[in-house]
Amino acid sequence: MLKLRNSIVELYRKVATSLPPDVREAMESGLAREIEGSNAFSTLAVQIENIKLAEETKRPVCQDTGVPCFWVKAPIGFSHGEIKNTIIEATRLATKEIPLRPNAVDILTDKNSGDNTGIGFPVIYMEETLESSLTIDLMLKGAGCENAGQTYKLPVEELNAQRDLDGIRKCVIDTVQTIQGRGCPPYILGVGIGAAKDQVTRLAKEQLMRRIDDVNKIKELAALEARILNEINELGIGPMGLGGRTTALGVKIGVNHRHPASYFVDVSVSCWAARRGRLIW
Repeated sequence: MLKLRNSIVELYRKVATSLPPDVREAMESGLAREIEGSNAFSTLAVQIENIKLAEETKRPVCQDTGVPCFWVKAPIGFSHGEIKNTIIEATRLATKEIPLRPNAVDILTDKNSGDNTGIGFPVIYMEETLESSLTIDLMLKGAGCENAGQTYKLPVEELNAQRDLDGIRKCVIDTVQTIQGRGCPPYILGVGIGAAKDQVTRLAKEQLMRRIDDVNKIKELAALEARILNEINELGIGPMGLGGRTTALGVKIGVNHRHPASYFVDVSVSCWAARRGRLIW
């Protein structure tokens, strides 16, 4: 598993120091929409320059290298326990070599482990696949945007949000209006709908792994994603909350079946530094 460990370290390096091409392209498209000389234009220009410098110097895009979140699809016969142990070893090594900021804090002692490992840290989701290759997706999720996320239990009377697609739309808009530029916009928003709270929070975060130019396979959801994105960008919050036309880069929605008595909606917020990547091994 030594080669796998080293490959995961390199995945960490890639994700921490460079943003995916679709995110960079979306940022540049946002810059083209803003008025030259405005706060929004200047802020986006600085963010784009920061992306270039991080990639050139192999330094983290953001000083908060966040919570490492892994989604692993393992072929039949692979030991899930061994893969998890290898990820943990790679996390310790990556923290030292890249370096990553140590972010794992013990709940009881308030002590930092110093190597980004601890109880449930990093976050690792495992599932079996019929494919022959091991696929490891990694997201580095910063705390500022993670704190900005919201969970709703529809209906919500104060939003006049009912148990339907328009109710979902109102929840997403409310999240952005509530945080008012906190969490470092322009945002990417992942939305999960389903029967249980833990189910929708995971699903919402998984949506952030989708490419920004990815079109939802369900046409009603594709139309809803586009509508919400347009409405968010009409709010005028803008990059870093300084005003402008680019408050969000994308909205991605995933759904599960729900219980007749439950309708949970979770909105997971990603900052502009949407750090994600994939290893196929």
